[in-house]
Amino acid sequence: MLLNITTEHKPATDLGFLLHKHPDKFQSIDLSIGKAHIFYPENSEERTTASLLLDIDPIDMVKGGRNLSGKGFSLGQYVNDRPYVASSFMSVAIAKAFSTAMNGKCSNRPELVNVKMPFQVTISVLPAPRGGETLIRKMFEPLGYKVELEPHVLDEEFMHWGDSKYFTLKLSHTVTLQSLLSHLYVMIPALDNDKHYYVSQNEIEKLLEKGKGWLSNHPEKEQITRRYLFNLNSLSRQALDRLNDHEGSKEFMDNANTKELEKKETLHQQRLSIVLGKLKESGAKKVLDLGCGEGKLIRMLLKEKQFSEISGMDVSYQALMRCKDRLHWDDMAPRQRERINLFQGALTYKDRRLEGFDAAAIVEVIEHLDENRLKSFERVVFESAKPKTVVLTTPNGEYNVLFESMEAGTMRHTDHRFEWSRTEFETWGKRIAKNNNYKVQFFPIGEEDDKVGAPSQMAVFEYGN
Repeated sequence: MLLNITTEHKPATDLGFLLHKHPDKFQSIDLSIGKAHIFYPENSEERTTASLLLDIDPIDMVKGGRNLSGKGFSLGQYVNDRPYVASSFMSVAIAKAFSTAMNGKCSNRPELVNVKMPFQVTISVLPAPRGGETLIRKMFEPLGYKVELEPHVLDEEFMHWGDSKYFTLKLSHTVTLQSLLSHLYVMIPALDNDKHYYVSQNEIEKLLEKGKGWLSNHPEKEQITRRYLFNLNSLSRQALDRLNDHEGSKEFMDNANTKELEKKETLHQQRLSIVLGKLKESGAKKVLDLGCGEGKLIRMLLKEKQFSEISGMDVSYQALMRCKDRLHWDDMAPRQRERINLFQGALTYKDRRLEGFDAAAIVEVIEHLDENRLKSFERVVFESAKPKTVVLTTPNGEYNVLFESMEAGTMRHTDHRFEWSRTEFETWGKRIAKNNNYKVQFFPIGEEDDKVGAPSQMAVFEYGN
């Protein structure tokens, strides 16, 4: 299967900088089911094309994936269309081959990230269900794409058999490369009825991350969500609930017989609840949420009278604006609003606004920093700001082997720079505590496995002996 991305942006060679792949090099990456090859069939200032070619090994696909055999066809898991069509395998390859571009990063030319460029995309070949042309158009056209479709007949020798479910898709749009890749990452598996992985809770987070900024307003968001999540009602309800800004705090599970909904706490809510508990135990009144994002922890802190001053800092201005929206800032009672202070800032630069707090929460943030920036982070938080209590969480990398849908050697989020084991995290935490006059305790978050521990891990630092 082949994906071509072409631009005539001037100079078109900017595409190579954005993709972080040198046009003069033929590059290959390993996948669990074969290899992906990246190359440039044309590269000039007038027109540049980057190609992503998947070379799937049917044996490796069977070893690591779902059983794709059909009824009455025992060899279906070995003889099928997966090596020849753009499917969920293509999304995995896009995320792995172009991870830097998907994360909106370009170290050599950072100004290019937000530049909208004219792109032409060709996918050969894309499978779609019955009524596929209509579905493809309903997915891409609301995003501004011009869609051209070439249907393929089942057999040219027997034209009366009609068309197959396969199309060559051509898309044209002026858009940022990050948006283009995010659209493809979500839409390709949403169009395909066969997933090569077991769809789990982890897929909700991937969908919401890649759909950020566009999926919630898409007129077909329900259909896209359900198809992406393999029409699993329990997962689809969670994702749609969060897209509809209901905060996604509950996981809904179907009971086919009684049609009753069973509420189950998600890992994310468990994490926030445990962090809130530790902040309350500390006796803190002035609390700082570093990397506050859209403000889920802040909304929980507001419900506790113990906290008289609540501040949130994030590097993303857009996230702070969404935080205000979800707090209903304009309609908030004046006394409540006086308790909150939101500001933009980075965790790697000394900032006097971070000083004078009883406690700070840093929830699933440090893994988004390059490891060579952690020294700066340590100086900013533990040497300069020096809150009396620091509650910090991060993923436990050992637990990743239990996520069936994760590719070997990958991380839970495409923006994660590292995911530490329990030993690595504790070694780091103990060193910080020793060097900065803190005491530290470590706690698991989530259901623990005997061999690999819990999915998340937490350190609670207390200043002074």
